[in-house]
Amino acid sequence: MKNSLISIKNCAVSDSKKTFIKNVNWELKNGEFWLVFGENGGGKAEFLRALCGIGPEKFVLNCEDNSEYFNDFLDSCDCEIVSLEQAAKLIEEERLNDESEFVDGGVDIGRTGRFYIAQKIYETENKKLLKNEPLPAKMQNLENDEVVKLCGISKILDRGLKYMSTGEIRRTMLAAALLSKKKFLVLSNPFAGLDVESRKILFDFVCGIGSTGELGSPNCTLGSAGGELGSGKCTLGSEGSSLGSTGFRGPIVVLCMDRWHEIPESITHVIEFSNKEVSFCGTKQDFLSFKNFEKADDTDNLVDFSKQFAETLEDSSVCVKDDDLDSGNLQNQSDSKESEEILFELKNVNVGWDGKLVLKNLSWKLKKGEHWLIQGPNGCGKTTLLELITGDNKQVYCNDVTIFGIKRGSGESIWDIKKHLGIVSYRLHVEYRMVGNTSIQNVIISGFKDSIGLYETPTDVEIQIAKKWLSLAGFEGRELESFGSLSYGEQRAVLILRSVVKSPKILILDEPCHGLDENYRKKILNLMELIAEKGKTTMLHVTHDITEILSCEKHTLQFVPEEEPMYKIERR
Repeated sequence: MKNSLISIKNCAVSDSKKTFIKNVNWELKNGEFWLVFGENGGGKAEFLRALCGIGPEKFVLNCEDNSEYFNDFLDSCDCEIVSLEQAAKLIEEERLNDESEFVDGGVDIGRTGRFYIAQKIYETENKKLLKNEPLPAKMQNLENDEVVKLCGISKILDRGLKYMSTGEIRRTMLAAALLSKKKFLVLSNPFAGLDVESRKILFDFVCGIGSTGELGSPNCTLGSAGGELGSGKCTLGSEGSSLGSTGFRGPIVVLCMDRWHEIPESITHVIEFSNKEVSFCGTKQDFLSFKNFEKADDTDNLVDFSKQFAETLEDSSVCVKDDDLDSGNLQNQSDSKESEEILFELKNVNVGWDGKLVLKNLSWKLKKGEHWLIQGPNGCGKTTLLELITGDNKQVYCNDVTIFGIKRGSGESIWDIKKHLGIVSYRLHVEYRMVGNTSIQNVIISGFKDSIGLYETPTDVEIQIAKKWLSLAGFEGRELESFGSLSYGEQRAVLILRSVVKSPKILILDEPCHGLDENYRKKILNLMELIAEKGKTTMLHVTHDITEILSCEKHTLQFVPEEEPMYKIERR
């Protein structure tokens, strides 16, 4: 075990009830930069949580006869996982601890980014910082810390965690892990949901710290010149920086990812999990020889998928009553041809908080059959726009917003709106995780009911249709598994199926491929193209990943928050 930081020989990953992965053999040595790779649900998440001792599942690495386990980071205070799943759990905590009903004004913003970082620092020191306790003096100048600047959270430190975008909250978690001097850091899909500039900055950082283990290494700068974060004036560990002055050496970093094309060149070793087994463990060079990442010709598979989708969609129409989706049933619906074509319209809309406008004088129309791509940096207002459509942002009622010909705030029922929408978002994912005992079959059926969970007995027809949708996505035979038992990526795939099951008028997809491995990602993107071809559903798609832009998306709404106007429209 000389030079070994972690050594695992013939161990198993288990909880109090069952064994998930058998015969795990792995060794981490100084100077190695490991990638944990594999399909959704393959076992990598369970392995990492057992390794770090993090999470309510209490996964552990069990030793039996002829087994050995040594871990230099056994104290969970030395370990941290920054992932989409951990971010979702953090938001769940904020919702469970919401005290708005006891607060003057009726709004409890919960923990701010600044408070969360302070809590993490205290945690490492085996101390607790209570919610209403004053912050330490050193937290008051956190904006100028080099790590905070690197993570791009200087301007959102005093925003409540539950009001942050997906990218913002994960960057806050990363800053907290670094500032609390964690010794072992797992970054799971760290680039998912980040805008282009943030992705480049974090990519350079991961490459630098992963290959050297030093926050002050020459490779670990803030990125390209020109931007606020990439001015080139701030190098971690430089003289005068908070980390450099303490002489803090960076954590040991392990990277966990689902997509091979995003992997940093500085990775030296790979451990892969598949079907709850270790399918490879060795050098990156050997892994490249072991795997074939050449693009296969899957034309026949696409034809079969398209046929199966068409049949499943036709069967689903049995569960969707025509009058339910007839826009004529919506109150105050105009009979003009123009109003029938316009599904959603904003006129000079302004939305903001904390004295800052996120959307300013935004005027925009969504017409039937126009599939839109929505882009812009993290925190620019993309999710806010979508929440105006879904009604999840209450400022919709003080603006000129019309959906399906109805002026919002004119007495319409929210359910009259919701039944015409299919939604996949971070907010929905968090809400569904809080009813995680629901079977994935019932999650699909709840798409017909517009509910979070299922609160009525499903019909035989609904059950059969749910099984067909699950079979389409590769979940055949797993219908009764609980939603909470699935990996984050598998949960995302199920929620996408839920959103399309009723052929909604508007399909809202906010970073739908978050956490999906290459196989699921390809299926979902193909599914989106097929939905667009049918002509019954109009899609709004938010993504930062240029490889996920679809050929059907001929219209782009691009947010440019530092300019006037704050958005521009492009057509191709």
